[in-house]
Amino acid sequence: MANLNIPEEERNLTPAEIEALDKRRQWGLTLQVIGGQFAFFAVLLTLWSGQDATYSPAGIHPMVYYDIFAAVMAVVFGLWGTLLKRGRQEFASY
Repeated sequence: MANLNIPEEERNLTPAEIEALDKRRQWGLTLQVIGGQFAFFAVLLTLWSGQDATYSPAGIHPMVYYDIFAAVMAVVFGLWGTLLKRGRQEFASY
C-alpha cells in the first residue's frame, strides 16, 4: 500500500529526483534562516532608524534606508525559502 503521508506527485520518484527534492528543501531552509537573520537585524536597526529619522538633516536618513532594505530582504528570503520548502517533509529534524 502506498504511503498516504507523501503527496501524490512525490510517491513515484527516482533516486535522482528524490535527491534533487531534498536539495531544494535544504536550500529552502537555508533561505528561511537568512530571512530570519535579516528580520532580526531589521528589528535591531529600528533602534537607530527612529533616531536617524528624527535628527538627520533633510532627506538623508541612511539608517532608515538600511532598515527598510533589511525588512524587505527578510520578507523576500522568507517567502522564497518557504516556496522552495513546500511539500511534506520526510524528517522533521532539518
